[in-house]
This record gives sequence, structure tokens and C-alpha cells, in this order.
Amino acid sequence: MAKSPEVEHPNKALGWAARDTSGILSPFNFSRRATGEKDVKFKVLYCGICHSDLHMILNEWGTTTYPLIPGHEIVGVVTEVGSKVQKFKVGDKVGVGCMVGACLSCDSCSNHLENYCPKMILTYGAKYYDGTTTYGGYSDTMVSDEHFVIRIPENLPLDSSAPLLCAGITVYSPLRFYGLDKPGMHVGVVGLGGLGHVAVKFAKAMGVKVTVISTSPNKKKEAMGHLGADSFLVSKDQDQMQGAQGTMDGIIDTVSAQHPLLPLIGLLKTQGKLVMVGAPEKPLELPVFPLIMARKLLGGSCIGGMKETQEMIDFAAKHNIKADIEVIPVDYVNTAMERLQKADVRYRFVIDIANTLKSNA
Repeated sequence: MAKSPEVEHPNKALGWAARDTSGILSPFNFSRRATGEKDVKFKVLYCGICHSDLHMILNEWGTTTYPLIPGHEIVGVVTEVGSKVQKFKVGDKVGVGCMVGACLSCDSCSNHLENYCPKMILTYGAKYYDGTTTYGGYSDTMVSDEHFVIRIPENLPLDSSAPLLCAGITVYSPLRFYGLDKPGMHVGVVGLGGLGHVAVKFAKAMGVKVTVISTSPNKKKEAMGHLGADSFLVSKDQDQMQGAQGTMDGIIDTVSAQHPLLPLIGLLKTQGKLVMVGAPEKPLELPVFPLIMARKLLGGSCIGGMKETQEMIDFAAKHNIKADIEVIPVDYVNTAMERLQKADVRYRFVIDIANTLKSNA
């Protein structure tokens, strides 16, 4: 008979979990495994709220098992390391992103692409090697194999660097892989939310000309004045969209809702690339003809491997790239999820775990 989450491991832990498709989160007692010889244990200080957390607590992708503790933008300070840990010591600033396991032997893993491993283990809501459920960062403590732990550079604040472990790598990786990181290129960013705003920052740091594409005209001042975008297109304005036809080398599409792809494909130059990183819950309509007629590419990208994630966070530290955040107490999390559904956040909620997650005991 399976043990309850509270006693299946030796170390008591406290988190906030959703119990059903209502998505309502509330305090949840569970347990973390003992620190193994290659494990890093750390006290969670902050955890970002990703849009995928919202999808998962509501089971909108149909893969959720309850109880679910979300959170894969987790940062904190190391409190214990296993006997064979080589990269970290007690007191280090560290983070864990979207994954905590992979086979480490397949082609993807051999090429530092653990994120595409068929046996990749998600940070929460998945089965770990020992058969127990993984629980995420809306919790007071975290244990992970050191391979899946990221070192946070000293000059990056922990709270505003937390979202980089998902949102940051999600946009950094396709900019690099699809060759949209060359100075002087012109890249569009669709959607100015948690992903989009850091996409603008990374692309600008790479020397790229950036155009933000949004349904909201009132975001123009923010995009250009605050984030440093070079231009702004209102996607509902046909004249603006027509005037920008064929001008972009690539587009990073961060939108996770239904939206038409045809106007975006039209913005691309011949051989331009439209890269999807948002995850709509329903299939989008794909117009093939304009792809064929100009050898345009429609691709996708999912986070990044561990080597690239460390590279991304080091790049962020070098160029002073941080997420724009709203720090919240953990008991505000359900209100935050309601606001996230309405896109009412600028641009990422981050939970102050250390100061607001208190035991009821």
C-alpha cells in the first residue's frame, strides 16, 4: 500500500497544493527525500508563478494528478550537500527549473538536451525514479540531483532571477538555436507577458532589433520606453501589419491562447522563422501555402538543457537581465492565479516563500 505524501520520505516539508480541478491552492504537509550522495538540498526563498502552473492546477492539459504542488522557478540557498556533490557547497545561491531528472544516456542527453529526453522528469506532477510524485517550489525546501541545479551568480537578485529558470531559458534557447541572435537581425516578439518581456531583454542584449507584436495598443510605451524595444505593432491593426510585411528574420511567439498564425507568417522575410514557445490548450490553424511560397519555417522550442540554462543565467548576470516581478505572500497565490488568467500582472508573480510560508503547527 502506498504511503501518504506526508510520510513517504524522512524529511517533513510544507507546501501549497491544488487538490482538484478547481485549482484552489491551500497548505499541504508532505515530505522530501533524504539528501542522497549526489543531491543538493536547499531552503526555498522564492518561487516564480509560471502560466503553465495555472494550466496544471486546472488540469487544462489533461495530465494533472492531484495533489499538485506547482512551481518550477525555484531559488534559494543550499543547506546540505551529498558526499559526492562536486559543484555546490552549503550557502551557495542556487535554483531549479522545469526538470529534476533525465536518463542522461540517450542522444538528447548526450548533447546536453536533457529537456528533450524521452524520460525527462518534470519538477512537479511527475513520477521520480523511486516511483514517488515530484512536488514543486511552492514549498519550503527542495532536494535535487546536482546535475539539475543551477548556480545563481552573486550579482543577480534571487527574487527577479527566479523566473529566468523557466521564462528566461524558454526564450533564450530558441534565439540561440534558430540563429536569431546575430547583431543587426530583426526579431518580432508576440505577446508582452512573462515570456515576452524577457525575450525583448535577451534579444536586445544580443544586439538584435526587436519589434513587439501585441493586441494591446496601450503596451507600446511600456515596450519601447521601459523594455527598450525598437518598434511596436498592434496585431489587430491591418495597416500596421501590412506595412511590416516581409521585414523580420524571425518571430518568437509567446502567446498561450488561440490566435491566428497567418498574419505573423506574413511578417517574415523569405526563409524567416516563426518559433512557438507559448502553449495554447487547443490546436492552432496552420496555413501551409505561405510557408511553401517563401521557404519559411514554423518551429517550436521547450526550455533548454542544463548546460544552456546555466549559460543563460550567466548571460543574464553579465547583461543585468532580470524579470519584472510582483512579489507576493504565499496566501495571495489564489488571487494571483485569478489575475494571471486575466493577464493582470507586470510581468511575473514571485512568491516570497521564506518570509510567508509558515507552518500551521
